[in-house]
Amino acid sequence: MRIGLLTEGGYPYVSGDARLWCDRLVRGLGQHEFDVYALSRSQHQEDEGWIPLPPNVRRVRTAPLWMAEDDEVILGRRARRRFTECFGELAAVLSGASGGAPTAATGPSEGTSTPEADRFGNALYGLADLAREEGGLVGALRSEAAVRTLERACRAPGAHRAAREARVPDLLAVAAHLERVLRPLSLDWYEDAGLGAVDLCHAASGGPAALPGLLARHFTGVPLLVTEYGVRLRTHYLTAPDAPPAVRSLLAAFHGGLAAEAYARAEVVTSGNTHARRWQERCGADREKLRTVYPGMDARPFAEVGESPECADPDTLVWVGRVEPAKDLVSLLHAFAEVRKRQPKTRLRIVGTPAGSEGTAYLGHCRTLAAQLFPDEAEGPHADGDNPVSFEEIGGPELPAPADAYASGAVTVLSSVVEGFPISLVEAMLCGRVTVSTDVGAVVEVIGGTGLVVPPRNPRALAEACVALLRDPDRRARLGAAARARALELFTVEQNIEAFHGIYLEIVSRAPIRRVVLDETGAPLPFAVPAEDHVPIRWAAPSPSLVTRDGPGWATGRPVRATTPVPAPEGAR
Repeated sequence: MRIGLLTEGGYPYVSGDARLWCDRLVRGLGQHEFDVYALSRSQHQEDEGWIPLPPNVRRVRTAPLWMAEDDEVILGRRARRRFTECFGELAAVLSGASGGAPTAATGPSEGTSTPEADRFGNALYGLADLAREEGGLVGALRSEAAVRTLERACRAPGAHRAAREARVPDLLAVAAHLERVLRPLSLDWYEDAGLGAVDLCHAASGGPAALPGLLARHFTGVPLLVTEYGVRLRTHYLTAPDAPPAVRSLLAAFHGGLAAEAYARAEVVTSGNTHARRWQERCGADREKLRTVYPGMDARPFAEVGESPECADPDTLVWVGRVEPAKDLVSLLHAFAEVRKRQPKTRLRIVGTPAGSEGTAYLGHCRTLAAQLFPDEAEGPHADGDNPVSFEEIGGPELPAPADAYASGAVTVLSSVVEGFPISLVEAMLCGRVTVSTDVGAVVEVIGGTGLVVPPRNPRALAEACVALLRDPDRRARLGAAARARALELFTVEQNIEAFHGIYLEIVSRAPIRRVVLDETGAPLPFAVPAEDHVPIRWAAPSPSLVTRDGPGWATGRPVRATTPVPAPEGAR
């Protein structure tokens, strides 16, 4: 089949979210063809380029979310009236005027009969229809008329208190954000030669990535699959906490409505763990549509370590991850001070790279704290000449690869106060290492009884769990073997690919795409699309020109670096 893979700030760019997962999925499903439709987040991301693409990627089309040239579309009187009506309805939904915005608990769904549940979708698709007819809405969404329409909605009867208190800077900020997120409305991706030609749209995340899938479903009936390994609506709630209340209220209503619409229109919604799945349910997803598909990890780099657990240093604790305040390394250092009192020979290796400037500052703070907690290690009765806490990065002579970090210790520790899906725990489990973790995010679901779990921000409990495992090598061996078996069963690339392959077949079998071809008189042309048209068998090697590297692709009628696929020779058919 032919899959339209929708991404935002990730695949096929070198850096970004879900890049590695998407690459493994596309390569693992080599029997299917993929058209990648990618939204980029920055000029830097585009300058870094793409990762090498497998041959089953037929086309790549990109568009920037971080900028867009004015489409120079001048709306006529009727079009301006339609824009004001549709954008005004959207703004009314966000402000709560004359009804209210869809909330996390009352988002729209397929089976809802209340007209309020369809207001967000009607306004969104009304804008999409207008953008398709007029050639784009970038200029209209940036106009003063859009800001004034938003202001009228916030001042209308029934508007929420936060919306009524919005000032001009707040309205400008909200209008600018809406214009940026709604840029996919002005793309030329939804014609029969674009997303209309795929059998299934797979959005690699919610939010802006799912919007092209919603529009493809609206225009051509292509079924939609939404995958979220991190719930975008939850991420929005956690960002910009210092924004004015009016801005946070209006944008939360918009992203809540977009999430609820995507969940309602998708055939299947998948999450990476039960923690994310609960968020999706709260945000309006129908429980019958939800599936849990764990992220797939490549077990090969960790196989050798897992097969020889006896090489671990029995007196070493290991922490691996990105250095940032949410990882709570301060509690880990205080816990390690307690561990050293009971097990004086124990060492702690902190292996990680700081996440941005905040992570760099936090790493410096942790280094200072370690020096303060262990100032006299070189002179004490158990002196070994250096500090028992080491701060290292992957790629050095002692730790050339992540597997070497886990191999260097007997126990892997996670001390986070906020966590989604704990990748570092899965890597440690694949290496056959027992783990001590804080009870956050999907930790308990991942561990499944193969490690010890303690409350977050509790150094004493963390220390007691570590000491219990350091003093019992037989228990470490049993739990490590059980952890490795669990990880190989649930968290490998193979199970992830197989799960999505089954979902693809299920969706297409339930909702086949019927592309009706008309003759010159407008009558349906029978047998115009033969059944064998998409049989995934190539008798000739694919030409490199089959991969089209289209650029921004805004619906302005201007071609951007497009190439035409070269058909196979007649004799090869």
